[in-house]
Amino acid sequence: MMDSKKVTELLRARGFKVTPQRLAIYNTLCNTKSHPNAEMIFKKLQPYYPTMSLATIYKTVDILKEVGLIQVINVGEDSLRYDATTVSHPHIRCTACGKVEDIMDIDCSAITNEVVKRTDYDLEGQQFYFYGVCPECKREKE
Repeated sequence: MMDSKKVTELLRARGFKVTPQRLAIYNTLCNTKSHPNAEMIFKKLQPYYPTMSLATIYKTVDILKEVGLIQVINVGEDSLRYDATTVSHPHIRCTACGKVEDIMDIDCSAITNEVVKRTDYDLEGQQFYFYGVCPECKREKE
């Protein structure tokens, strides 16, 4: 995750305006592991930026994705989620409570290499999603 000065430089270099709201959205994503959707980001920032619209959130996450500061994840819900950890890694979603978590330090290169070998595609990226019931929800069921 980049500091505000580097984010500012990157956005300006790519021709985007730097606004306090954009920096706040990026900062929010950098300081959470919850993989929020746009509505969650909006609710978190609304007390600090009461005039900010949901459209601002959507436009900003599109810009942040375009410049490579975040990744967009689709874990099978009605809305997309956002992650400021841009290194390739799988995610797991609890089918009971909806929580989304990172799965770090898993080497997915064998699967990726096998896909290239079998398809002869030049891969541009990949995302892995796993689904199940989290430990907290399992405890609640017991």
